[in-house]
Amino acid sequence: MAERNHSTVTEFILLGFTDNLKLQVLLFTVFLLIYLLTLVGNLGMVALVWIDSRLHTPMYFFISSLSFLDVSYSTIIIPSTLMTLVAETKVVSYRACTAQLFLFCIAVTGECYLLAVMACDRFIAICNPFLYPVIMSKRFCMLLVCGSYFMSCVNATIQTFFIFHLSFCNSNIINHFFCDMPPILKLSCSDTHIADLVHFTCATVLVISTMLLILISYICIGITIHKIKSPKGRQKAFSTCASHLTAVTMFYGTGSFMYLRPSSKYSVEHDKIVSVFYTLTIPMLNPMIYSLRNKEVREALRRTLARLYCSPCVLQRFRSPRRT
Repeated sequence: MAERNHSTVTEFILLGFTDNLKLQVLLFTVFLLIYLLTLVGNLGMVALVWIDSRLHTPMYFFISSLSFLDVSYSTIIIPSTLMTLVAETKVVSYRACTAQLFLFCIAVTGECYLLAVMACDRFIAICNPFLYPVIMSKRFCMLLVCGSYFMSCVNATIQTFFIFHLSFCNSNIINHFFCDMPPILKLSCSDTHIADLVHFTCATVLVISTMLLILISYICIGITIHKIKSPKGRQKAFSTCASHLTAVTMFYGTGSFMYLRPSSKYSVEHDKIVSVFYTLTIPMLNPMIYSLRNKEVREALRRTLARLYCSPCVLQRFRSPRRT
């Protein structure tokens, strides 16, 4: 019964990456640059969709929601990562660690659901173009996004409860750069079988259900594209899916490697590298993927920049006195 008592640990220590000062400075600079690019790219995408009326469509509404999530979970992770590189005492409180894990779980789960919703959006747009405006109404799109957040909160609540219901009395040193599930489970001095099983089950159900939805959507899309006789029509239909497929491959590839396995299979140093890719690099790359490969986004950006550039010129012209 003693194992069921509250944890005696009141704080955790994040080991981070290295104790080498020069390498710490290098990593701090790189991660800070990645974070700034993530903020500029994703917030710029949200602002662009908001400003340009031609992007007020379901697809770009979902892309802007994805950008918001990318900013969110980068902001949840990167500050603590930078702290482990510059602070002498790399301490994070028990409550702060719990909050970080909970919010990170919401963001990552939400991204899974949003990627699945975006696949369904492309399926309806390509396979049922005449019904698309009726089905994907503004209200329905809002319900899909809110439903994704709700399911994410449920998943995060379940996993966080089972993990922090454990006792931590042997060690409080997390060999990672943020409070992630596998390294926290390794610290517990109580039986982690149930928590490990819950974590593995939740991750498996989440990945398989969303991936199955994505797979079915793209099988139907592929069949529809194959029936299009015009090569130009096929290319146009496929181009609307290429960015999403790239994002899905990167996110699910690294995420599945990290979480679809028991904590006993956890490899510390190797998984830190993988974690850097899906927590820091993918949020930075997503806006580039959706903008550089998307003609509508590039044109919207050009129009917005043109308005911002020309507006001062027009105002100056009206304000300047006329010459007689």
